[in-house]
Amino acid sequence: MRVGIIGVGGVGVELVNYLLTLGSMSEIVLVNRNKEKAMGEVADFSYVESFTYARNTHLHSGDYVDCAHCDVIVITAGITLKGEQTRDALLGENAALIRTLMHELYAYAPHAIIIMVTNPVDVLTHIAFKEGLYPRERLISAGTLVDTARFMKIVSKKVGIDPKNINGYVLGEHGKGSTLPWSICNICGLDVDTFCELNGLPLLDRAQIYQDVINAGFEIFYKKGNTNHSTAASVFRIIRAIANDEHSVLPLGVYLEGEYGLSDVVLNVPVVVTRKGATKILNYKLLPEELEALHVSAKTMQKMAQEVLTNSSLSVAPHS
Repeated sequence: MRVGIIGVGGVGVELVNYLLTLGSMSEIVLVNRNKEKAMGEVADFSYVESFTYARNTHLHSGDYVDCAHCDVIVITAGITLKGEQTRDALLGENAALIRTLMHELYAYAPHAIIIMVTNPVDVLTHIAFKEGLYPRERLISAGTLVDTARFMKIVSKKVGIDPKNINGYVLGEHGKGSTLPWSICNICGLDVDTFCELNGLPLLDRAQIYQDVINAGFEIFYKKGNTNHSTAASVFRIIRAIANDEHSVLPLGVYLEGEYGLSDVVLNVPVVVTRKGATKILNYKLLPEELEALHVSAKTMQKMAQEVLTNSSLSVAPHS
């Protein structure tokens, strides 16, 4: 499999590390505005081969044309959070860049699967989809997969069980408007309350856990300036599901066309990931209040996207 990474910042570089040491990629292309930075990362990574026993990968820097044969292209390029800035505040600065990128990439790699990582990730995926180039199954927001990983870890610490045995999804938007539908969560196959009751554990404080999930990323960001490790790991998980044609179910952002009673919005819902992308959206019978929370999240996302899409001053500008 060939992977292109647009933007060689903290997440992009960390993703390369995962792909080189744990993946089986035949080629990785790094595209960055600062070409010297991309070349330097390639040179540094070239010495990793001496210590790893994974498949040797052809890693090189390049431009959009070099992504022509990529199966998957990951977009991490854009303005990043500064200080107390929110993800939403990045929208105006990153939307024009993403619109331009869609056209640049489509010119050379029209059949690739695009994974959006740049924030605000779900709204930018919506804006990218509205360019009318890539179908929804091949234009994916990495969205709440990392939030779901945080949920699994937080619950695992409460109950003393490996996080891989915690099942559930954070849905909606990646951010403060996400939702946590407890009705579809379980621990080792048992609903959360039943597991705790049968195993002598106090019932989980669901409101506090939800708040901990929301705050987790921000707490890390305020301490170290980014969340590159967990974000890159979540993107690697998506790529691995695509490369292996796993038919795995992951909570990812896709453009909805009637699912869950929602249309014209990109929200994170459980999807089946195959070699062709997010090929199927799974339906769950959510509780009324859980479905309502998903709709509230959708309204926020739609409003943000519409403000950009109706702003006539925001034109597609050349990217260099």
